[in-house]
Amino acid sequence: MNEAVERFDENARRAAGAHGRTLIHPGELLRHPVYTRIVHWTSAAFFVASLLSGFAIYTPWMYRWLAPLFGGGPLTRLLHPWFGLGFCIAFTFQILNWLTEMAWTPDDNRWMRRIREYVSNTDKTEPDYVGFFNAGQKAYFWAIAVSLILFLISGIPMWFPRTFGRITVDIGYVVHDIAALVMLAGFVIHIYEGTAAQPGTFRSMTRGTVEDRWARTHHPAWWRRTRS
Repeated sequence: MNEAVERFDENARRAAGAHGRTLIHPGELLRHPVYTRIVHWTSAAFFVASLLSGFAIYTPWMYRWLAPLFGGGPLTRLLHPWFGLGFCIAFTFQILNWLTEMAWTPDDNRWMRRIREYVSNTDKTEPDYVGFFNAGQKAYFWAIAVSLILFLISGIPMWFPRTFGRITVDIGYVVHDIAALVMLAGFVIHIYEGTAAQPGTFRSMTRGTVEDRWARTHHPAWWRRTRS
């Protein structure tokens, strides 16, 4: 299974790379190739569309001004499940893309024991064992993956209420809202960590590269592996 995923991922990277390129300047490292950036921004676009259309549907008394962005209330209700499905598909590609890098290791348990220092920004440099992702990033990723499954499972009965019945649909609403709130909270944290908290991170998903100093500071094990 893992070998099949790696072959798929490598083929996808080559195909995306054939239609785009990443310029790596002196003193920089390649962080995210073209394929990763495409999948990331596709997932982000579908998530934001799902979020905004969901607000317009579930709390129209507060967010009815969002409905015109999607062509009005009826069209918003029609498009919302398709946005959600698009997000599920796009993020599935992201899971396959990062399956190896997101694997939990004993070092991640060590990192979690010092999460207070990370949150408070007490330590300016990550521990030497932090690789491509730290444990906080992995935990966020898998929380979104689990929420995604709940999001999809609960969304299907809501999409076809006559097929599943009232009780299933009512349960679906509760689960759907909880999953959406988890993903929304993670999304806000993700934006903060990728911009204000760690300057230089955002460019890795726009230009695909990071400065050598940034890599050495935030992901020292990955930096050593890349430079060796």
